[in-house]
Amino acid sequence: MSTPSPPRRRKPRADAERNRARVLAAARALFTARGQDVQMPEVARAAGVGIGTVYRHFPSRAALIEAAGEARHDDIVEFGRTVCVPCPDAADGLARYIGYIGEVLASDRGLTASIEATLGSARPEGAAAERTEAIAAELIARARTQGTIRPDVEVADLSMIVCGLAAIIRNGTGDWRRYLDISLAGLRDVSAGPLDTTPGAAAVPRPSGGPRDGATSGERHQAAP
Repeated sequence: MSTPSPPRRRKPRADAERNRARVLAAARALFTARGQDVQMPEVARAAGVGIGTVYRHFPSRAALIEAAGEARHDDIVEFGRTVCVPCPDAADGLARYIGYIGEVLASDRGLTASIEATLGSARPEGAAAERTEAIAAELIARARTQGTIRPDVEVADLSMIVCGLAAIIRNGTGDWRRYLDISLAGLRDVSAGPLDTTPGAAAVPRPSGGPRDGATSGERHQAAP
């Protein structure tokens, strides 16, 4: 008698993960384009899967929106880790990090509105917040060591800048890029030159000369009005 063949697995895990990624990508695109009007069957059609597959991975519309927000935060962290942290001038890396957040928020208004309407806030929480803050903390520490930002800058200062940035973008109350330039200029050591906030640009080297008078960074800040 022949040995019976082992039962075939119903669906490889890789396929399930692939379907989840397709659903999430479709949801992000739809919510970005249309905001709160998007419903689960539309996401299923856009992803090319059945509605049951959508609910298997995301048991509710709120869960799907929350996952879309988390994926966006992951993208921001990845940009910070791969583009901003390697910048030779850490202050420029820091500026690009915040600038990239502004670009994401400006292009994803529909998704932001959906997250806020569903969850009450679009600010990252828990592990997502820890990851984004860790990138900022690393950039701040390096910039302090390089002497390119004020020695009293903290992660909380960047959080305030981002909150203001998000409000301007959400309400359309002004030019968020100008707000960002002015805000980040306040972080810069006065002798280190202007910041470069372009997300994908090469690092701008610090000027070799400048109006240094021999005073330390701390002494210059104490003397400033």
